[in-house]
Amino acid sequence: MLNSLTGVLSSSPELLALFVGFGLVVGILFGFFGMGGSFLVTPALLMMGYQPRVAVGSGMAFVFGTAVIATLKHHDLGQVDYKLGAIMIAGTTIGIETGRASVFYLESLGIAGGIISVAYVLLLGGVGLMVTRDALQGDGGSIDHESADKDLSEYEIPEIAKKIQQTVRIPPMVTLRGDVRVSAWVITTVAFLTGLLSGFLGVGGGFIRMPAMIYAIGVPVPVAVGTDLFEIVFSGGIGSYLYGQGGGVDLAIVVPLLFGSALGARIGSAATAVVDADGIKIYFGGMLLVGATAVGIGEIGSYLGSEPIEMLGLILVIGAAVVVAMAIVYTTVMSLRTTRRKQVSAAE
Repeated sequence: MLNSLTGVLSSSPELLALFVGFGLVVGILFGFFGMGGSFLVTPALLMMGYQPRVAVGSGMAFVFGTAVIATLKHHDLGQVDYKLGAIMIAGTTIGIETGRASVFYLESLGIAGGIISVAYVLLLGGVGLMVTRDALQGDGGSIDHESADKDLSEYEIPEIAKKIQQTVRIPPMVTLRGDVRVSAWVITTVAFLTGLLSGFLGVGGGFIRMPAMIYAIGVPVPVAVGTDLFEIVFSGGIGSYLYGQGGGVDLAIVVPLLFGSALGARIGSAATAVVDADGIKIYFGGMLLVGATAVGIGEIGSYLGSEPIEMLGLILVIGAAVVVAMAIVYTTVMSLRTTRRKQVSAAE
């Protein structure tokens, strides 16, 4: 721990500025979309030449820090189901340890970086295609910011969740917030799979876990968001500890990222009050698709031993996130100006 803190202080100003800036961008995305861009941190670190265990472990530590702040907000809104979260922690812990052990084993074979990169290409590309498709069809693609204002009784359980609840009746059965009754084994399965994702890729898993809680378990949207963040606090904390034991958490990376994201999250959260998310969703999906392409390019560059190609991949990953963050900030500023002009006109 002391060596890591020393590393923070000894990092070059340029590297510190890069991590603070990237953290700011990720924070804006996290605050606005609720999914964040934390899943871009690990591939970016891999392309910068960090060992797979350091890239994944530091990514998990960053996720842990951002989730703590967001969970406190949702706790105040009463949107955290602690019973659901407690059950999920058990399955998640096993999944994280399985994912972590897989990374260390693949690293011993010298193929961890390549496999993790391929997994990221498939994951980012798949999610990016779904988000972009939904955005173009007007069916969603990110968190509905107005959903938190609805009463839990107003939410209808998705049909697929109803079928799962009716089909899987293996005891013990658990009653969750919103009068949802489901088998604890369904919850544990969802937790294990998303924990495996977290442990292997160093992500919070929220962009997979939250839809799983809604469509597999039948949890109301605001409770799914709040409980997901609460669960990430534990999964991120456990994962950070396990990776830290093996020297996989570098505070020289994590601290400046968290510093930048703390400010960015405030900006992103404030933007949700004045920006129509529908206008930004397609950019978010595009960012994921560019991110998938960039990771693929970076891996090709690494395989060929070409630094320019690797650098191109890194620039695309960071650049895609920066463009979307700038679009959010620009749209926010323009919306505020329009509102102010209307107020002035009304006053006259």
